[in-house]
Amino acid sequence: MHRKMPMTVDDYVNSKVLPEYRETVAMLRALVRECAPHAEELVSYGMPVFKARKKIFAWIIATKKDITFSFREGKSFEDRYNLLRGVGKHARHIKITTVDSVDSDALRYYIRQALDLDEKQ
Repeated sequence: MHRKMPMTVDDYVNSKVLPEYRETVAMLRALVRECAPHAEELVSYGMPVFKARKKIFAWIIATKKDITFSFREGKSFEDRYNLLRGVGKHARHIKITTVDSVDSDALRYYIRQALDLDEKQ
């Protein structure tokens, strides 16, 4: 009996993300790598997640309508771009439809806050 290899983020993107959103997911992955080169990227809970020191700090959910980029502690963020949505106890998300639909500097701003909070916990 051989063990099935765990799904990689590349496998997830190729099998679960609609072709029109793959460029958006690639952009998000690149931004996280740029801001957090030490972060681990893996598929957990059935979605791509990013884990820094202690916990998962962000994740990507692909739907038929958009890409949702979520932050575990988003409720604690300063939201000067007014992009964060959600009503959960902690998490907040941004809905993205195309690479050009959101400013990458805004995304870096949120990713850095997620990393700062992860460091403090």
